[in-house]
Amino acid sequence: MRRRYLALRVVSEQPVGQRDVTSAFWSALLQLFGEYGASQVGFSLIDYDPQRGRGIVRCSHKALEMVRASIASITEISEKPAAIHVVGVSGTLRSLRKKALS
Repeated sequence: MRRRYLALRVVSEQPVGQRDVTSAFWSALLQLFGEYGASQVGFSLIDYDPQRGRGIVRCSHKALEMVRASIASITEISEKPAAIHVVGVSGTLRSLRKKALS
């Protein structure tokens, strides 16, 4: 299966935990695309730093637009105002890390 990796930046007043980010994503995905759409995504949070608010997620290349739409629709995490921005997208972790660091 071909995959895509997305570098994310979480903007919030307080640090947000990994479990809260994952929960907010699944909630937004289910709300937008339902259970069938969620089953097509293959979403996984690869790396997350709560202090910096940066993370990397993996998904199926066919579901990239669904994942981006779900991430864009997140307006709160754990009932606190927050937003998640996609910083970069790549087919490999190595090139994504190069893009995200530069």
